[in-house]
Order: sequence, then C-alpha cells, then structure tokens
Amino acid sequence: MPDVTDCDICVIGAGSAGLSVAAAAAGFGQKVVLIEKGEMGGDCLNYGCVPSKALIAAARHAYGFTASAPFGIAAATPQVDYAAVMAHVHSVIAAIAPHDSQSRFEGLGVTVVRAAARFTSPATLEAGGHTIRARRFVVATGSSPAAPPIPGLEACDYLTNETLFENRAFPARLIIIGGGPIGLEMAQAHRRLGCKVTVLEAFTPLGKDDPELAAVVLDAVRGEGTEILAGVRVDKVLKAGAGIAVDITQDGRARRIDGSHLLVAAGRKPNIDGLALEAAGIAFDARGITVNRGLVTSNPRVYAIGDVAGGLQFTHVAGYHAGLVIRNALFRLPVTNRPERMPWVTFTDPELAHVGLDEHQARERHGDIRVLRSSYTDNDRAQTERTTGGLIKVITGRRGRILGAGIAGAHAGELIESWSLAVSSGLNIRAMAGAVVPYPTLADINRKVAVSYYADLPGRPWIRRLIGWLKWLG
Repeated sequence: MPDVTDCDICVIGAGSAGLSVAAAAAGFGQKVVLIEKGEMGGDCLNYGCVPSKALIAAARHAYGFTASAPFGIAAATPQVDYAAVMAHVHSVIAAIAPHDSQSRFEGLGVTVVRAAARFTSPATLEAGGHTIRARRFVVATGSSPAAPPIPGLEACDYLTNETLFENRAFPARLIIIGGGPIGLEMAQAHRRLGCKVTVLEAFTPLGKDDPELAAVVLDAVRGEGTEILAGVRVDKVLKAGAGIAVDITQDGRARRIDGSHLLVAAGRKPNIDGLALEAAGIAFDARGITVNRGLVTSNPRVYAIGDVAGGLQFTHVAGYHAGLVIRNALFRLPVTNRPERMPWVTFTDPELAHVGLDEHQARERHGDIRVLRSSYTDNDRAQTERTTGGLIKVITGRRGRILGAGIAGAHAGELIESWSLAVSSGLNIRAMAGAVVPYPTLADINRKVAVSYYADLPGRPWIRRLIGWLKWLG
C-alpha cells in the first residue's frame, strides 16, 4: 500500500455497519479502504449479539432440565460445565468469523488497514503510517461499555460485555449493575446456568419498554430466582476476600451485597477517542457524532453510522444505516433516517419486542387511539408449548392505521417482524386482520389481535340495520 492512497470510500470500523458499507461499495466497483484497529466483526460478533445469544441458548437448554415436569418428564438438575459453555460460545463466534474476516474482504477487493485512524484534515486521515484521501468517509466505530462513576469501581476487577465471555470461572454469585436489556439477558442466562444473581437498577428495569409488557418479562425472570432491585443507588464497590461487595441504598436503607463476580451493564459510550474529529470539522458531543437525517456529519464528505451516531444501538439499525449511506453516496439518492420505525428485541425468556409508538407515545402524539390486546393463553400453539405467559399490544390510530406494536412472549422477536412491516409501510389494521395464518402457529396471535379491532361491530345498531335491509332484499 503506498504512503498516500486515494479511494472512493474510506470506512473506519469493521463492525456490522462498516462491513456492510464496504462490501456493498466494493460490489458496485468502488475503490474501498476499510480501517479497523481491533477485531474484525466489531462488537456484535466478538462481544455482543453473537456470544450473548449463544450463551442464552446454552442456558435455555439447561433450564429445560428443570422445567420439564409439566410435560410429564421428570425434572433434573443439569450438570453445567461453565468453561465448556464458554467454549460453545467461542465456537459459534469462530463459525461466523470467516464472513467478517480480513481475507474475505480483501477477496472482495477492499483494502484493509489494521490500525487506528486519525483525521488530519477534512479530506484526509492517517492510519498505520499511511495517508488516505477519499471522496467520502464513513465513521462506523461503534460504542463501548461505559463505567459509571461509582467509588471503588476502578480499583476492582469487574466484567463488561467485552470481557464477560472470556471468563471461564463459574460466577457463583453474580452481581449486575444495570437493569436494561443486556443486564436482564445476562441475569436470566446465568441464573439458568446455576448462578445466584442480583440485578441493581438505578431507575426502572427495562425502563425504555412499555411498562405493561416489561412487567411480563420481569415477573418471569424474578420467578426463576433472580433478585431485581429497582431505584437503587450504588454507593461503593470494594474487594471482599476473593470476591466483591457492593454497598447500596434503596428506599433510604443501606445494604451490602456480596458476590463472586460483578458485571457492569450500565450504558455505553461512542468510540470517538483518538479520531481527531476536530481536524475534519466533525461536530460531536457525549452521545456521539452529530448527524442530520441523512446521516451526514457537519463535514459534508463524512457520514457517521451505527452506534457512534448516537441513536438506537442495535446491529440491525447499523445495517439499515449502511443501506442509506450506499444509496446516497453511490447513487446520490435522497435518504432519511427513520429511527421511529426501528424494531428492537430483548432476548430474555419470554422475549420482549417493540416497533413504532408505544401506548404513552401514541396518546401524546395522536390523542385518539385504540389499544388492542391479546393474551398468549388464547393461542392454541402456545397452549401446546406451555408458553402462555405472554401478551401482545397493538396501537392504532382513529381510522385503524397501525402506529406501533409490542409483544412480551415466546418468539416475540420473530412475531414482531409482521408489525415492523406494517409500521414502515403505513398499513391499516385490516391488512393484518385479513391475513391467512397457518394453524397452529404462534403467528396467529398477530391475526387474532388485529381481528379484535372489529370485535364491537356486531353490537353497532347501523350494522344490524344494514344486515336487516340486505336480508329484506333476499
């Protein structure tokens, strides 16, 4: 690689967002330089979505031993080899890694530079001793776990999502600071693997989700033995022999919680350190790089996508951003980022999924709305699977336009896709009510809740008069 390289698109960050841009741009014949100082595949492959879901899958199998009695199968205590569970996690990462590897992208024609990037002007950057000039830059450096300012925390060994999956020692008593999706997913998984788990949340656990649906999940997780404490102030973290202790205050009462391991899952920060964004004229703040609705920064030749852009922090959002950038950078098509249409899923059991507006947001924006509900107990497949602890809520406007949906229940992450399509396409509830769904499937819960929109029609006088008039006509 020469000391000065000119290219069409320079991508900083080989996570989900950056890899998607690089692959698509190279596929259209563009000269692409991809810069990554860490692991190819970024957070999702190495520390996030992939390993966490692999761990959750292992925990689900362990839980099956203890929850089999309702099916006529004697329950048993699983023998969990924690190190072997983590070996399973890393084998899943290894199976997916070739798709994100340096060799694959070089095979696509992408020049890959494994070094830190630093802007030197609005049109150039330096990486690994090379100067790179590009027609367009894409910053896709992601985010990292943030350490809250808790006295004593920095002096103690604690885990984050970046180190959790390297741990091979069984966390007999796991303390988790943070009751968001990551904290709750890891809490339930470790409880199912035999750990004692306490979750500490400063505000409301799963506070970004619909409270009615979040309660379904929290009740289930607590029901399996996880202690979830809300409204907690963490006063101090300290070493306690071979373990760790956390001093907290809840409802004005002090308490000390002892544990063998501590996982901090209390927020994330954008990866912007060392990029010298000022040299490129790129505006940013503590939340990330400032972008417009087209994901363009204050420097018109630079885009910022994924977590570093300060919005929703999900892998599928990063992929969506990448698609917008390709359309705009290569084809000059106008694009608009629409975060309000993005679905998300918390992969607890039951799962918690959401898209569009929740009930509170819909009332604030539209006033006159309808809230449709259907329980998993009314679904025959859920009865056969004994997964009846669930609920779906759908929010419609006055004329039936679908504004949002939330599901707490088995396979909610799969079921929400239909509602995601409905919200992004501006569909009316009659489209869902008219769908034909195979029987018996959980997907029938989507059709059933849509049909409930019309449940009051038989009692309307004008409907009865219409039927009578048509009957009179013969």
